[in-house]
Amino acid sequence: MTAHALTGGNGRLAALGYRYGLLVVLAAVTVVFSLGRPAFATYDNLLIVLQSVSIVGIVAFGVTVSMAAGGFDLSVGANVGFTVMVTAFAMVRLNLTGATAVGFGLAAGLLVAAVNVLLVVVARIPDLIATLGTMFLFQGLALILTSGQSIAPGMAVGDGTAPGRFTEGFGRLGTGRVLSVPVPVLVLVLLAGAGHILLVHTRWGRALYAIGGNAEAARLAGIRVARHRALAYAVSGLCAAVAGILLTARLGRGDVGAGDAYLLQSVAAALVGFAVLGANRPNILGTAVGALFIGVVVNGLTMLDAPYYAQTFVQGALLVVSLVISFTLSPGRRR
Repeated sequence: MTAHALTGGNGRLAALGYRYGLLVVLAAVTVVFSLGRPAFATYDNLLIVLQSVSIVGIVAFGVTVSMAAGGFDLSVGANVGFTVMVTAFAMVRLNLTGATAVGFGLAAGLLVAAVNVLLVVVARIPDLIATLGTMFLFQGLALILTSGQSIAPGMAVGDGTAPGRFTEGFGRLGTGRVLSVPVPVLVLVLLAGAGHILLVHTRWGRALYAIGGNAEAARLAGIRVARHRALAYAVSGLCAAVAGILLTARLGRGDVGAGDAYLLQSVAAALVGFAVLGANRPNILGTAVGALFIGVVVNGLTMLDAPYYAQTFVQGALLVVSLVISFTLSPGRRR
């Protein structure tokens, strides 16, 4: 066998690994967990996994859109937490209706997005620095709003108790089902479809990818870079707000720091998505698979009684593997 044939064979293997490697790993992990715990491979457990990753996936969709435009929104976790506290405050402390509280939550997410736009687009501060500042700003604002306390029905307020409560209709957003499918899962699927169409099949999405590839070339081609980047951060803020509203409905309270975990998980899902089917760029379907992958791993480890502190390590290892697949095995990096 000639050296050229060997090289060609290795190249084909690398190409296959680049395109399908992550899906093969996901299938292998699923088989291992199913053999270890037969209950893992059931429809009911699949719904549990999907519901557990729905919030992460929705937040990650917003991160993906910001990354497509060459940005990086580090404020999404703080945005989720701020939305949770504002929504809970509106219902419990102000005794407003569920629909009004949802409006307050969406407004909270857009407020975070507006600050990001002012810092990144108007003031031209680098994305990472600007959104990091926004993260700390709204984490602190959420604490100030509630004096550092969680919000729950019947909580003490002055000499009395809070007048409001979480209505049954609002609670269904987090725990209700439609045709046996949890509402957050339906929202995840709808947003995934809409986000995929937006990025892949519209001029706006193609413009975002052009900006992410080379903002100056996109500007010279007539694309309004500032406007598109502002809209990308608005989408990211709205996704985080929707996730925060669903999380509030699921928890039935406003917990301080409720959104803290979602930054790293959503970023991990978006980056894992780079390695799905060799996309090697931010994409909604890859992000959805990345969120599912993380959910499968966490659920499987939990069912196998693995210690909770090992889950973070496994998620980190998963992210490293996906980055190796995406950036080391990519055709542009192979020699």
